[in-house]
Amino acid sequence: MKKGFGRNLTITMGIVIIISMVFIILSSERVNAGSYDGEDLALAILANQSTLVSSNYVDMDGEDCRQATVLSSLGTMVPTDGSTFALFSTGIAGAVPVTTDTLNPGDERGTWFKNKHGHPRDEATLTMVLQVPPYMHYLYYYVQFFSAEYPEYVGSQYNDRLKVTVDSPSQGVTTHIIDVNSGYFVLDSNGIPGTGFDIFAQSGNPDDVDTVDTTPRTPGADAGATDLVPIGGAYHPVSPHEQITVIFNIKDVGDNQFDSTAFIDNLIFSGYAKTDIIARKTVQDLNGEPLECNDTIEYTIAITNTGAADQSDSPGNEFEDFIPDNTTYVNDSATATSGTVEYDVNGDKIIWNGEIPRESTVLLTFQVKVDSDLQNGTLISNQGVVHWDSNENGTNDATELTDDPYTDDGIDLDGDGETEDDDPTNLVIITLESASILIEDFSDDTAGGKATQSYFGYGWFETSNGTLGSNFEVVSGYYYSTVNSFKTKLRSSGSPQYWNYILSGFNKDIEWWEIWFACGNASEESDLYIDLKNSDSNDIAKIRFDYVHAGTEPPMDWVLKLFYWSPVNGWVRLYTDFTGGYLYNDWYKLRMEKNGVNYINYSLDRAGEGLVDFKTDQQLASSFSDLASVEWSNT
Repeated sequence: MKKGFGRNLTITMGIVIIISMVFIILSSERVNAGSYDGEDLALAILANQSTLVSSNYVDMDGEDCRQATVLSSLGTMVPTDGSTFALFSTGIAGAVPVTTDTLNPGDERGTWFKNKHGHPRDEATLTMVLQVPPYMHYLYYYVQFFSAEYPEYVGSQYNDRLKVTVDSPSQGVTTHIIDVNSGYFVLDSNGIPGTGFDIFAQSGNPDDVDTVDTTPRTPGADAGATDLVPIGGAYHPVSPHEQITVIFNIKDVGDNQFDSTAFIDNLIFSGYAKTDIIARKTVQDLNGEPLECNDTIEYTIAITNTGAADQSDSPGNEFEDFIPDNTTYVNDSATATSGTVEYDVNGDKIIWNGEIPRESTVLLTFQVKVDSDLQNGTLISNQGVVHWDSNENGTNDATELTDDPYTDDGIDLDGDGETEDDDPTNLVIITLESASILIEDFSDDTAGGKATQSYFGYGWFETSNGTLGSNFEVVSGYYYSTVNSFKTKLRSSGSPQYWNYILSGFNKDIEWWEIWFACGNASEESDLYIDLKNSDSNDIAKIRFDYVHAGTEPPMDWVLKLFYWSPVNGWVRLYTDFTGGYLYNDWYKLRMEKNGVNYINYSLDRAGEGLVDFKTDQQLASSFSDLASVEWSNT
């Protein structure tokens, strides 16, 4: 929700934003793959083609060998090195979309080459014999797994899988397996356009076998993919000069229907175990939200070595983090679970030095105090830098930015093609006491749902969810001066509904509350009660809308009266300038405002006419200072 501010407290209605999305899918450029005897597939993915001794490829498609292909691009798939990569599939590799029904794109039933439900299972295998170069001790590669079995068959017997086997005479047999059940699926159909797995259940529910198309829906994504596992994540130990056997095998499990695909690229030998560094940063306001001047905030940095080699303590700092602007370092607050951490007074930064063993994490913390007299919306932004040795030559040649794992600003800071992995940790100062007017105009709420509103990130307003038979929701196209409004169409069975307020943080008395509303004639008797309550559910003010049979144009001859509740006189009517004082079809503004200690002013305006009625009466048991909710009900 966006912020609003001004002089006092008011509630108004309005504004919708409609966003349309256009996705352009580019077709792939197919690379000549020759006979598919395995050599073309091997050469497409080997970083050093001279290491290939021999290769062999087989699949259930027989002589056509359509279960593997060499490509230069396919949707979100692009080579990680060189100009080509290989796909292996339980169906037709690279087919877009993965479905083959005549109702193109039809249902999820992909291509099967042997019995649809029985054995043998559809399977494709590339076998390579490679010569390990001198000084090389590890084999790495990039791999990504796609499946139409996801998400509905996770945890079931339909567990398609990719298995990579490396047989080293000196190191033995090692395997790397990705399957539907254990694969780390981080992408659904929305995140993999153009791959053939960007399919969506037309029903919106991906359970079972669905009729699908490529129109994005949420929910409804009916396929998924793992992350692209980088060098350091998929590796096998080998020894120099030996010949090893590498087998890539993809196989249907459970049936032969739903297709799965494996992206393979950049098989490379290395003389050392790779290090891979990830840095995450989180922040906590130790004084509690919202963040205000003079608060103390604590940063926590997790530096993780996900690789298979230890990261050594090289010359120079392994981590540096400048104290953010508009804050001051809290003395002696820096801590580290290992290594040495300190505050550099001259550089006004935190520095850390030490080693990070493989598959381990170092945690750092430090605190800063927010400066005084900062304006609302002042940004406190912080991002540290990890300096690390990417090739084990004793020099920190690579950097990794700390990122906030909960935000994504859409900007790729470090040029790695990702926008969500390098965002700084940002906080915004909120001085609640500076608020003078709070406005809810429903401008950034979604039509058909509840409404929420915030002030510089501090949520102060939220509505309840409507029930069956009633409408209590944001709607578009009603308010004459904006696009969004809030609709109340209540039945007694759906009452009460609530607008809820959290205003205590503003530390101010509420002077007035107002609402713009539209109404018109009706065809039957009905009523609506609006009751402003405090946190103890005591009445602050009560309003009643009552339809009476007094019109002259049937069947819409029920006209509306407006009342407020007086502790002395009971229900007191407010009049319009229309005949009989009724609220005929138009927009009106009702304001209730404190008048001294014991009285409330009630004013009614009509759009285009201004003030049409004004009354002063004694206040009810409670004052505006503790407004907590507005209760809507119908008898």
